[in-house]
Amino acid sequence: MIKSELVAKLTQRYPHLYHRDVERIVSTVLDKITESLASGHRVELRGFGAFSVKVRPARQGRNPRTGEPVTVEEKRAPFFRTGKELRERLNTGK
Repeated sequence: MIKSELVAKLTQRYPHLYHRDVERIVSTVLDKITESLASGHRVELRGFGAFSVKVRPARQGRNPRTGEPVTVEEKRAPFFRTGKELRERLNTGK
């Protein structure tokens, strides 16, 4: 599901809300999660999961085509860990 599909589903589910308002709400929530992660904070949505940032240290890599060594800089990557309720809902069909 992409963001526009989420907005459309929420608009259908809550017909008393305008499409533009639902779109603004979804964008605001996602922007706030992004801002929190960018500033180094962890975002936890109880029952759903937790977003955090993992730091990958600088390392010496290798160019797969030429085989020569390449320096790979340190980078930060988003990480998501599912919550217990989400995991249980996903695995109830098994």
